[in-house]
Amino acid sequence: MDNKELENKIIQALDDNTFGSFGTVEAGNKPKVRYMAVFHDGLNIYLATNRKTHKVEELKDNPNAYLLLGYEQGGSKDVVEIEATVEVTKDGSLRSKVWNPSLERWFEGPDDPDYVILELSPSRIEYMGQNDEHGVWQA
Repeated sequence: MDNKELENKIIQALDDNTFGSFGTVEAGNKPKVRYMAVFHDGLNIYLATNRKTHKVEELKDNPNAYLLLGYEQGGSKDVVEIEATVEVTKDGSLRSKVWNPSLERWFEGPDDPDYVILELSPSRIEYMGQNDEHGVWQA
């Protein structure tokens, strides 16, 4: 599969998965994984969170992270594994772009001072399709 086809498959998998398992590195070099809502624009991947969470502190100490998408019981989805570095940003235009009503459970609105975006910069994305398709995208 060529690079453009691989990118399209990865983007389709991102479209199909509104949640993923997001892993960071805690103090003491221990992994920490939690489910998070996933937003994207092409291969630009964003997670919304509260600036007061442990993951924000963990990313300040170590910006390396991992996002796993696609597993369902029975293996009915393509799987995508994303290695990335993460920047915590309060960029107003990005907060507005990512904002949607599902975030109202946690934040007052896109201007809530505790609302921040985790902006993932993928360095490697591995794609495993349900039809034995496989490819690795690298930055």
